Amino acid sequence: MALKKTEWIWHNGKMIPWDKAQIHVLSHVVSYGSSVFEGIRCYETKHGPAAFRVREHMQRLIHSGHIYRMESPYTLDQLCSAAGDLVRENRMNSCYIRPLMIRGYGEVYLACWEWGAYLGAEALEQGVDVCISSWARLAPNTLPSIAKAGANYMNSQLIRMEALANGYAEGIALDTNGYVSEGSGENIFVVRDGAILTPPLASSVLPGITRSSVMTLCEDLGIPVHEAMIPREMLYIADEVFFTGTAAEITPLRSIDRITVGAGRRGPITKRLQEEFFAILSGAKPDRHNWLTPVGAPVGSPVGSAR
Repeated sequence: MALKKTEWIWHNGKMIPWDKAQIHVLSHVVSYGSSVFEGIRCYETKHGPAAFRVREHMQRLIHSGHIYRMESPYTLDQLCSAAGDLVRENRMNSCYIRPLMIRGYGEVYLACWEWGAYLGAEALEQGVDVCISSWARLAPNTLPSIAKAGANYMNSQLIRMEALANGYAEGIALDTNGYVSEGSGENIFVVRDGAILTPPLASSVLPGITRSSVMTLCEDLGIPVHEAMIPREMLYIADEVFFTGTAAEITPLRSIDRITVGAGRRGPITKRLQEEFFAILSGAKPDRHNWLTPVGAPVGSPVGSAR
């Protein structure tokens, strides 16, 4: 998917033109994938643009770097402020923000661009067709799944490319013990008999920010939700299955391995969670968990305080 470039990229505390954001071909990251990164959505709300859980995303960036012995030269507050500055300088009402920290020179970049629904706007209602990948998720004590690192995503590329080559929108990876792990870039939730299950972090799962948000919404709405090891076959007899992620948001799955999930369309629990999620993000409902940070206000300000 081609990116629609914006005017400015934040680089080590300064705004530089998009086309000037360059690294040397022999940089460590080019050969070895030694980067950590994030993906953050900025939503258009009735109070103006606001970044979704920017502090949690930037904290995960710092933690990812720490795991890979790449200490951030910037504090959490500095990174959060930089994200707001970037969106304002590029005059974006909604966008996708990409913080990136690379090994070697202590370099940190933040870019942003327009980005719609990752798996297609119609997928949010109609669902998508996915498959179980032949590629397993990262084995424990090999690459750290809790870190959001560039090298880790080579595994994700194999999962997604295989799925696309076989006519699916996305792939689901199993862990090395054969239990359900996650999609190439999404966490997964299974609905059965009114309750929701999601794989634990021990199943080589990235601790997704949207995953956490959906679990919080389940508690708000009185929907039972638990972390549990999920055997592959449970996906085939689930009432509903959906992906979550910054890119995927909340996307239902209508079939897995060409086996219809539930009624073959978005189910009632997925719909209820989507409606609650997007109502908060649009400003139609109060931001009761302080998930949104207005880009025109100091870091940590609740939506509605920006003028």
